[in-house]
Amino acid sequence: MPKIALTCEYDGTDFVGFQIQDNGRSVQQVLNEALSAVYKKEITVTGCSRTDSGVHARGHVSSCDVPFVIPEKKIPLAVNAFLPPDLSVRKAVYVKDDFNARFCSLGKRYIYRLYSSRTRSPLQARYSHFITLDPDIEAMREAAAVMVGEHDFAAFCAAGGSQNTTVRKIFAVNVNKGAVPGLIEIEVQGEAFLYNMVRIMSGTLLYAGIGKLSTADIEALFENPERQNAGKTLPPEGLTLEEVFYDWEKWKA
Repeated sequence: MPKIALTCEYDGTDFVGFQIQDNGRSVQQVLNEALSAVYKKEITVTGCSRTDSGVHARGHVSSCDVPFVIPEKKIPLAVNAFLPPDLSVRKAVYVKDDFNARFCSLGKRYIYRLYSSRTRSPLQARYSHFITLDPDIEAMREAAAVMVGEHDFAAFCAAGGSQNTTVRKIFAVNVNKGAVPGLIEIEVQGEAFLYNMVRIMSGTLLYAGIGKLSTADIEALFENPERQNAGKTLPPEGLTLEEVFYDWEKWKA
């Protein structure tokens, strides 16, 4: 049976997250229904990650078996005909039978967006966290540098997560000004992430930017990982899953 990998983009505002939930509309459920309509058979996708309620994605990847072949370029058009405006399949590729969107991932790239201004912007509200503070970008960058590498990120994990270890490897953390005045983008690339980890890392970097935490304070979090000593968990609307990394040469069918 053919297998496809779908790269999806969605506005997470009105979803309860990626995974099917009893309490509302999920990305997985809506995508399953659209694929089932196209293929005239019940289809269930496996997602690369479970984005939380309100979190967005530009490059979320799902995989599933399908009963027959449709040309790759036509799959997004066919599926999107059954999808709402806040969810779209941007790309589809045929992959090998043992490909799994979750377990074959080599890493992910997220961006958390802060909008710093005296007044709120309706055009930024859905995709960034509004703050009236004016954080020091250089202080945030200095703090971001100590987060890179393999560390115990227990202080950056919210309660309710399920993991065998809290040690994670972070490839890069960059803090940049966005294209819109007042927009600050915190870009995090890593192998894997704990529950709410990027949102807590971003909250911690914000604290560094406003002088609530020093670089030494953040380094100490890896030696004595106490959640209460890190920054706040920032709201979901500022977070976007930008990209998921795979060895596509290995997995393409």
